[in-house]
Amino acid sequence: MTVRRGRFLDGATMGHVVRMTMAGTVGITFVFLVDLANLFWIAWLGDQKLVAAIGYAFAIQFFAVSIGIGLMIAGMAVISRRIGMGDYDRVRHDATGALVWTVLVQLIVAMGILVFRAPMLTLAGAEGETLALAERYILISMPSLVVMAVGLAGQASLRAEGDGRRSMYVTLSSGIVAMVVDPFLILGLGMGLDGAALGVVLSRFVMAAVALYYATRVHDLYARPELWAVRRSAGPFAKVAVPAILTQVATPFGNFLLTGVIAGFGDAAVAGWAVVNRLTVLAYGGIFSLSGAVGGIFGQNFGAAQYERLRSTYRDALIFAGVYTLVAWGALLATAGLVIDGFGLQGSGAVVYQTFVTVGAGAFFFVGALFVSNAAFNNVDKPARSTMLNWFRDGVLTLPAAMWLAGVFAAPGVIYAQAVVGVVTGILGGLWSWRYLQGLGR
Repeated sequence: MTVRRGRFLDGATMGHVVRMTMAGTVGITFVFLVDLANLFWIAWLGDQKLVAAIGYAFAIQFFAVSIGIGLMIAGMAVISRRIGMGDYDRVRHDATGALVWTVLVQLIVAMGILVFRAPMLTLAGAEGETLALAERYILISMPSLVVMAVGLAGQASLRAEGDGRRSMYVTLSSGIVAMVVDPFLILGLGMGLDGAALGVVLSRFVMAAVALYYATRVHDLYARPELWAVRRSAGPFAKVAVPAILTQVATPFGNFLLTGVIAGFGDAAVAGWAVVNRLTVLAYGGIFSLSGAVGGIFGQNFGAAQYERLRSTYRDALIFAGVYTLVAWGALLATAGLVIDGFGLQGSGAVVYQTFVTVGAGAFFFVGALFVSNAAFNNVDKPARSTMLNWFRDGVLTLPAAMWLAGVFAAPGVIYAQAVVGVVTGILGGLWSWRYLQGLGR
């Protein structure tokens, strides 16, 4: 048995939290910046239907990518715990198994969405020419989900190992490619929406190639695929993957419901909602990356039975979330006018975005608390609790709150509902996970 000591088992936990989260933040924020730029180039064409089509397609793509992130979380949890135990021979086989299972699951997901894309988009509220445009975007971009799965599995291994810097390089490299080719395809070649979809495909190939290179050549994290090893990894991987996937798809399910409610207020409102979605993940990249970034820290220390370090990691992650939220909220408020003008938002679309930066953005501290709770539960062998919390938010509270508040405030009511539900579940998740961590080892 090859024995090595995990890098998260020593040193200040706040240092690990900041280092891993900032590395994840830079990578994910750049990718979302590219995604926002993609929407910006589409908006330059001057057709609100194209922007709305991106918004509807995003609601479907969000499901697929969220499943991939759930698989990545499972791989990271399994691999990081094994690293904490010091058995690197088992680490390499488990990492290979996680890669194989991630690709297989995402292949099934991609095929399902391609077959049922029309009814899914119709259910989200798309119709007429906007529906046809959104269908075409998904038809071009969705097959590359399998390639993206390879990149996500590679990133899971890198984060479990503690190499946040190279995990960041994976997302940066794919984002740079997209930043260069998107305006060329969309505007330069006049491909419009097709060019935006093709840019997604190219960036995912780059992501997969770079992730595999670092995971294999730098850290030697993969063994030769063996049927017995892949079958052995299925149980531990599925134990985390199933609840983690259910946890992750709760958010796009909630977004899907909110998109359906806001669709009732017209394409202008949906265009504003599309910009809100892009700006949310861009401005709060640190919050969205927090769960994945600290998962390896939780996993290694849980595997090594260092419970006090679990508690300090949790506390430090919450502090980070609070500071990050305040900074991002201020930036969104300061740039609201520029964004509304830059994306040509009009009427209800402009009001939706202004409501978000004024009220909705401030609730993200509580979203951060929920994400930290998810990371803790997923990596200390209680992933079903994350599933319960997220589905309580998105499956139970979201639609009634959105319908009620939209009935009172029209389209901005959707933003108010999202904020209220986030506050409630963030407080609940934070208290539940902290109480559980307090009892470990005592």
